[in-house]
Amino acid sequence: MGRAGKAERSEELVVSPSQNAPARRRWPWRRLLLVMGVAHLVGLASSLDAMMSSRTSQGAVAWIVSLNTVPYVAVPTYWVFGRARFQGYVSARRDEDSVLGQALASKLAELRAHGVSAAHSDKHLVGVEQLAKLPFLGGNRVELLIDGEATFESLFAGIGAAERYLLVQFYIVRADEVGLALQTRLIEKARQGVEVYFLYDEIGSYALPGSYLRALEEAGVRVHRFHSTRGPGNRFQLNFRNHRKIVVADGARAWVGGFNVGDEYLRGHPRIGPWRDTHLMIEGPAALALQLVFLEDWHWATETLPELPWEPVVPTHHASPVLILPTGPADRFETASLMIQQAIHAAHERIWISSPYFVPDEGVLAMLKLAALSGVDVRVLIPERPDNPLTYFAAYAFLDSLLDAGVEVHRFEEGFLHGKAFLVDDIGAAVGTVNLDNRSFRLNFEVTALVMDPAFAAEVEAMFEADFSRSRRMRPGEVEAQPLWHRVAARAAYLLAPIL
Repeated sequence: MGRAGKAERSEELVVSPSQNAPARRRWPWRRLLLVMGVAHLVGLASSLDAMMSSRTSQGAVAWIVSLNTVPYVAVPTYWVFGRARFQGYVSARRDEDSVLGQALASKLAELRAHGVSAAHSDKHLVGVEQLAKLPFLGGNRVELLIDGEATFESLFAGIGAAERYLLVQFYIVRADEVGLALQTRLIEKARQGVEVYFLYDEIGSYALPGSYLRALEEAGVRVHRFHSTRGPGNRFQLNFRNHRKIVVADGARAWVGGFNVGDEYLRGHPRIGPWRDTHLMIEGPAALALQLVFLEDWHWATETLPELPWEPVVPTHHASPVLILPTGPADRFETASLMIQQAIHAAHERIWISSPYFVPDEGVLAMLKLAALSGVDVRVLIPERPDNPLTYFAAYAFLDSLLDAGVEVHRFEEGFLHGKAFLVDDIGAAVGTVNLDNRSFRLNFEVTALVMDPAFAAEVEAMFEADFSRSRRMRPGEVEAQPLWHRVAARAAYLLAPIL
């Protein structure tokens, strides 16, 4: 009896696991269904956010579809890349009671004393001033800097001549020969007692080693990254970047344009050849407008605001009106796109545009077509050799419609075209950091210098003519002649443009 009881209990011990096994096997499926349900709920919630805040309708539709069909991939991607506004920066800018708000209002009032009446002579300029929230400032000397040798020679000479302070901001800084040359000069100025502020974008300069920055700090340079991930709402995002390139020396002279700091910007790229770029030196009151832009970025990054002089230096025998137009994802409007549309609308005879990345939004595309159909000489200069396959293919999705409308598209063949500039008739031209793509229009912090001076416009015209002579003009039908795989890749790349 005891042995039988033991046998029974032994049998129960053996049988019991097999009886309970199906119940245990059901648990992983329940957990999987629970995870899937939560993922789709989060995807639904995220799609509502995308519907209310996406930058474009195409982007909203793309995000809504992907967030509800494949939320496991789309949800983290959306919260890293899908944000519409840089909210922390927006709050800091709009708080009029903040230290930044009060300081900027005070400095802006001082700058307005040097404003000129350029806007009153041309109604098109009124809107541009409203976008910039800055006036055209007169009494400037401007120098067009073409390619690396002229740019770095001017920039390094300006750094060497600084006596009080230097404001230095770049999107990309490399620790190569050119980068070390900049570092050496900044260290030397800091040891001479010049206050040096160095701001870099941590995404663009991701490869910059800590030793480069420590050497600057040890010499007394105040170093800080832009800190685009600061704040709980920005912690995981990687899409907002500070693409500005600004150097200000003593508030008297400033440099702005397409150049970053690295060997390829001076000596060319080993794969795509010589680097064709454009920069601008400004001496006069407009240098203080660039100083204002730098200080707003510095305050965001550090929550401090350096006390700097604001007395403008006005060169004799120079009177070029210059407007500094900062743009970015903290703006109430899509300022960069509106700036380009206004320039196209203002053109009576010609609008020539240079951009290395050319994937404009529908508004800019429509304005380019309308201008060409109205008899305006519309020319777009883009690279033949790309450094970004996505934007290269995306451009082919709409170039045929521009060509059909009469827009001339020229592809620069002698190296990589990286300059960002435009020319309006014979009266105005601009140099800056804005590319004609979704990233510059809606994601990056950018800055443009608009110069209303016929003499400067003539220099920019000569620069464009030289570039056109080294380019090939696309012909109608060229896009349709591409193989099927190329046209499919173009459409796929273009669909991604509103998202990224």
